[in-house]
Amino acid sequence: MVHLSGIFPLIRACFARTSGCRAFGARMLVTLLVLGGALTLAGCYGDDGYQLPTRAMKELSPEMLSLLVQKSMPKDSPLLVRLFKEESELEVWKQDTTGQFQLLKVYPICRWSGELGPKKVEGDRQAPEGFYTITPGLMNPNSNYYLAINVGFPNAYDKANGFSGAFLMIHGDCSSRGCYAMTDEQIGEIYSLARESFLGGQKEFQIQAYPFRMTPANLARHRDNPNMPFWKMIKEGNDHFEVTHL
Repeated sequence: MVHLSGIFPLIRACFARTSGCRAFGARMLVTLLVLGGALTLAGCYGDDGYQLPTRAMKELSPEMLSLLVQKSMPKDSPLLVRLFKEESELEVWKQDTTGQFQLLKVYPICRWSGELGPKKVEGDRQAPEGFYTITPGLMNPNSNYYLAINVGFPNAYDKANGFSGAFLMIHGDCSSRGCYAMTDEQIGEIYSLARESFLGGQKEFQIQAYPFRMTPANLARHRDNPNMPFWKMIKEGNDHFEVTHL
């Protein structure tokens, strides 16, 4: 689901920045022309028109800018997000000047719904697990839940296994019906970090959603869970990232 109100302001802002960002804006403009009138708004999206609200344009705080400097992370460098249900934590990673991703900040998840395990059926109120790709069109500045980022469920794996559902978000308002809910302040900062990465030229960023931290102790504790084959599969991606930070 592509959200136009998340794309147009990004394109406008990009043309005022670096040549790389202008090239990104041009690509997004071409994408819009191709998609044409097929774009719609649905689910928990709120359509307030295409004027970006103030909350979506909020600058990063002086404290966050200082943290980025301390960690040698340009504010518009690429972003990656990891979610851990059992620990109720959301991690934001950013690429530093070495080219590797490093941990920027850990946010407590205000609320997530369902149980440990992937989302399989529409209406099960289950927060998804797996790897999801976030494009500018999945950024929703006009959400009824302050701000929202659509995780992009279902991904290719979900579709191949017949899993159903849509409009699964990371959003504000601390209320969840199959989503990962944050406080408004938290989602505001996460949204702004993602926005800056897109404006820096990142075409898409990844969300990695896990049932728990993929430690031997946690895996042993849940060894009888029927979702263990799925968890072992996504653990391969976790282990790759833990070792390479790429």
